[in-house]
Amino acid sequence: MPGSSQFDAALHVLTTLCAAGYEAYLAGGCVRDLLLGREPDDYDVATNATPDVVLDMFPRTFAVGAHFGVVLVATDCETVTTNQKSAPPQVVTEVATFRSDGVYSDGRRPDVVHYTQSAADDVQRRDFTINGLLLDALQATDLWTSPDALRTVVVDHVGGLADLDAGILRAIGEPVKRFEEDLLRLLRAVRFAARFGFKIEPATQAAMRTCAQRIAAVSRERVRDELTKMLTEGHARRAFELLDETGLLGEVLPEIARMKGVEQPPQYHPEGDVWTHTLMLLEQLEAGCALTLAWGALLHDVGKPPTFTRTDRVRFNGHVEVGVAMGAAICR
Repeated sequence: MPGSSQFDAALHVLTTLCAAGYEAYLAGGCVRDLLLGREPDDYDVATNATPDVVLDMFPRTFAVGAHFGVVLVATDCETVTTNQKSAPPQVVTEVATFRSDGVYSDGRRPDVVHYTQSAADDVQRRDFTINGLLLDALQATDLWTSPDALRTVVVDHVGGLADLDAGILRAIGEPVKRFEEDLLRLLRAVRFAARFGFKIEPATQAAMRTCAQRIAAVSRERVRDELTKMLTEGHARRAFELLDETGLLGEVLPEIARMKGVEQPPQYHPEGDVWTHTLMLLEQLEAGCALTLAWGALLHDVGKPPTFTRTDRVRFNGHVEVGVAMGAAICR
């Protein structure tokens, strides 16, 4: 059984909801990670209990997303059994009510949500099949010994298990619609595919290219956070290759896209152009590296494309100073 206070808190929430007669599951990325043999960063719960019920059922809650069916439940560590020697005083679990979403007019959040009693309806609104799996954790008491054993208590309405086995990232339902609902999913698709070494399903990748120009509607802060994760999760080269293949690179970091085809002196850079050189450096970034190192690696030659000249040989006069100014602007 996973040994973290986050898991214990989620299990406490599940037990409380089910004891009151409600349906409740672990949902989303935590299920995916458990099936891949990874320790999840956090555990989310999906239930048919409505937000007002959840707010009343637990002594300490936060209605930060109640309009969208989401309530945060804070659990005292003394309330649950934890294997951690020094756990934080409280752990927060996100609890989401089964729902279907209305129109996403802002490309981020639904204008209206409709609660449902059906878990099958709920997962249809989620992003990718590997994130649309549910886990009946209360039935998994003796099954935590291996990911294969856990599969027997997974509820799969979207074909996520098959895609997980095949190493495929696939949007749930109609891909363009999924991305139009939340355009940040374009970058999340790249990050997940790079992190897990998955292939992006052709229709999903085609939809990403179709929607790529609309990524400008996403706030700079959300874009920054996704790019930073791509750079620091240990698969930065693949992530940036996918950004390029899907047309997203030129939209979010046109300065990096301009590195492609910029020749370098072969006697100093036999590897090829500035883009290839940068990819080779990104490939050396380890998981968990400092974000300053990661962004520095990405931007260290950003000044070369605008300073490219050919005299006696290819030169980049002043590229360091130009690159410092460009890097500062990008980081701002």
